[in-house]
Amino acid sequence: MWIDSHCHLDASEFDPDRDAVIGDAQRARVSCIVIPSVGRANFGTVRELAHRTPGAVYALGIHPMYTPHARESDLEALRFEVEASLDDPRFVGIGEIGLDYFVPGLDDARQTAFYEAQLRLAREFDLPAICHVRKSQDKVLKGLRTFNVRRGIAHAFNGSAQQADAFVSHGFKLGFGGNVTFERAKQIRRLAVDLPLDAIVLETDAPDIAPAWRYKQRNTPDQVARIGEVLAALRGIDAQACAWHTSRNVHNALPRMGPPMGQTTGQATGQATGSPAGPR
Repeated sequence: MWIDSHCHLDASEFDPDRDAVIGDAQRARVSCIVIPSVGRANFGTVRELAHRTPGAVYALGIHPMYTPHARESDLEALRFEVEASLDDPRFVGIGEIGLDYFVPGLDDARQTAFYEAQLRLAREFDLPAICHVRKSQDKVLKGLRTFNVRRGIAHAFNGSAQQADAFVSHGFKLGFGGNVTFERAKQIRRLAVDLPLDAIVLETDAPDIAPAWRYKQRNTPDQVARIGEVLAALRGIDAQACAWHTSRNVHNALPRMGPPMGQTTGQATGQATGSPAGPR
């Protein structure tokens, strides 16, 4: 079974056929979809959607690209929603939060203030963070270190090997998705092969970051299975082992999900985790 560790299933692109999209994911053996919020307007939406989608979970946060129109009161609302969700087994952390230095026009000081405020919240409630790190890996990591947030996911990772090692050393998993399916994405593909397998989680970021076979089309969560097969082929491992390990990694990154169902720690497809013959 596969896990899509980052999918904006609430996006308007899915309004015409959301139930069919969910059904396609189930048929593709996607056992869980992590749905992060992007701002105050969809806190309730992602919660409701996670509860009506089999296996889905949700995170609450304010995306850096939504900070231009966010208000200080939105942080107060976020705190209220987080506290109200602590007893909800489908609530897994703070996200999507972070910094973006790719999109022009975002105010650095403003997005940093929102990022740091949400890191304080993650630290206060001992929650993992799902981080947006586009062109901002070093500054996002600096914030995680400063506020001692030591578990979560660096979503859609596209940094250097050195930056990858720094995130992993800090306790974070790295999200790989549609970009790894493009042959020209040599740096991402090299990282996907060279990193320890226990550092990697799979994602779609649907409806965005479509894989090569859906270039410039809508992405959907069922595609995480085929993306995983590409990763397995690049690493020269069995797809079932890839699914087991990357799914376990999501549970480790987001421990409120609990232990993976039907999985025994240290055992996958007959191979012991960390054994010389097993995947890295």
